[in-house]
Amino acid sequence: MTPTEDSTSQEMPAETIERRRHQRVKIAILGRYMLENKLEYPGQTIDVSPGGIHLLAPVRGEVGERVIVYLDHIGRLEGDIVRHSPEGFAMTISATPRKREKIAAQLTWLANRNLLDPAEDRLDRGVPANTSTALTLPDGTVHAVHIIDISPTGAALLSAITPAVGTLVIVGRTTATVVRHFNGGFAVQFGEQLPPQEFNLIVD
Repeated sequence: MTPTEDSTSQEMPAETIERRRHQRVKIAILGRYMLENKLEYPGQTIDVSPGGIHLLAPVRGEVGERVIVYLDHIGRLEGDIVRHSPEGFAMTISATPRKREKIAAQLTWLANRNLLDPAEDRLDRGVPANTSTALTLPDGTVHAVHIIDISPTGAALLSAITPAVGTLVIVGRTTATVVRHFNGGFAVQFGEQLPPQEFNLIVD
């Protein structure tokens, strides 16, 4: 039974409202979580939205208990357990609107990772502290985009526009080529491999 099918949700009107506001993505992301007793346990997401997580968890904690979750590709999230499920528990995510926007961008990318080449997917990828950057097109127009994640050879961008595959663009101050599209954005390959310490150059 998924969180959206859990009959106890009728007892949680606030969470019902949250579900309407934030689309849940059914995706398995590995991670770990820490309960108020400071003990850590392995976990895996069943579904995630910018406002909540349904977590596969060996130890469920208590309803109302504060929990900290560390998810691969997303990082540290904090919230409260709102109910138990047969698989584990569902929790809210306490975050600012900007943080929720970042989570939504990361979920969009993770949901489209199957479009990546297997070799590219093995590269170390991360999410910059500042995800906002500028995209310059060949005609000189500049558009605001968000970096979903980044590796030494390329990046995935959340964008309202989708330049054609093969288009030469500038991401921040780094030249790149559009290599593929996905739902909500596109991926680029840098003209040369960037060392990790230079990642900040494309998010100014």
